[in-house]
Amino acid sequence: MYTTTNEDGVLNNYAAEPKMYYAEYPAIWEQRKYVLQAFFATLIVTTIVLVGFSVS
Repeated sequence: MYTTTNEDGVLNNYAAEPKMYYAEYPAIWEQRKYVLQAFFATLIVTTIVLVGFSVS
């Protein structure tokens, strides 16, 4: 843990910074999975909106 002390003796605690890493571009099978998830999310939202309109 990183700490510093000021002239009054008060401690300031700093969180440990995590090690940085670069994200990798998703593979083609991951991209297809994201497209499928987007399709189902759009389908669910469209269904909810249509049900809301039909009930009101």
